[in-house]
Amino acid sequence: MSDVTIIYCRPCGYEKRAREAAAALHRQLGLDANLVPGKGGVFQVKLGDRIVASRSKGYFPDGDDIVAAVSAAQG
Repeated sequence: MSDVTIIYCRPCGYEKRAREAAAALHRQLGLDANLVPGKGGVFQVKLGDRIVASRSKGYFPDGDDIVAAVSAAQG
């Protein structure tokens, strides 16, 4: 199984969202996500080297979106 990593923009205040997403992944899929602070508005959820969910203009994935994306990417 690949590692799940959540890269979030600390200056933008996305840490809370990252922690909530990590909690949802743990609760629903039993996965522990690595939280990696970044900058520049980044919010990406990676499974291994593959980005499975990310923030884009006008869209911010919530915990359910992230759990669904990781689950689908696992096959």
